[in-house]
Amino acid sequence: MQRDDYAVSAEFYDVLQAQQDAIRVHHLYGRHVANARLGVLDVGAGTGRVTLMSLLESRVGVHAVEPARAMRTPLMTRLASLPTELRERVTVHPQTLEEAELRDVADVAVCHNTIGCLAPAARRALWPALAQALVPGGSLLLQLPPTHLPDKETERVFPDQRVGQHEYGGRMVMSADGSRLRTRCDYWVRGAEGVLREHTETFWMWPASRAAMISDLAQHGFALLPGRDDPAVLAMALTWDSPARTQ
Repeated sequence: MQRDDYAVSAEFYDVLQAQQDAIRVHHLYGRHVANARLGVLDVGAGTGRVTLMSLLESRVGVHAVEPARAMRTPLMTRLASLPTELRERVTVHPQTLEEAELRDVADVAVCHNTIGCLAPAARRALWPALAQALVPGGSLLLQLPPTHLPDKETERVFPDQRVGQHEYGGRMVMSADGSRLRTRCDYWVRGAEGVLREHTETFWMWPASRAAMISDLAQHGFALLPGRDDPAVLAMALTWDSPARTQ
């Protein structure tokens, strides 16, 4: 992930996807976040859906890690509008988790809509940083990347959303490109006179199986957390013998 990623998508993300995503993150992570006793770590916070949910569901400090300036800007705007008692519980880190060098700050970590966007080398660098940021016994909830490349091009159209006199729309087109998954996002804004603006932004994703994720995390002291069978989310717990905690 680069610092200038999402320069186009940041304008459209909340309008087209945030309401549905807010419902999803509450369903996927709300129960664990509500049980946090030390802190919540949101890795790849984006515009802040997991961060905001964590502030509302818990009573602990929240660390939001977001290196992309374009996504961090709406995140900060959203946090600035919160009541003081909520805003004082959240710290925004404008770099990667490895660069932030957080240690023992949380007993719950969430990686939502993040892991699939990391190249293999960046993914491997994240695991020890997560083990260092969590306390032993802490939970890691990780939305899994795609398990394989698509056989053919697929398209997802976002429902149009009206903002004043303008209608915002978009679509996501996914296709295989070598070992990567190419994701092209097309956006448009329409008015009474027709299309006013059109934009396109392309992202890359790297597939990985659930078994591969479990194996990689096990090398850094994580073990499967019982009682979580959601196929979209991998739930792990940090053990006492994590190599990252002896450094």
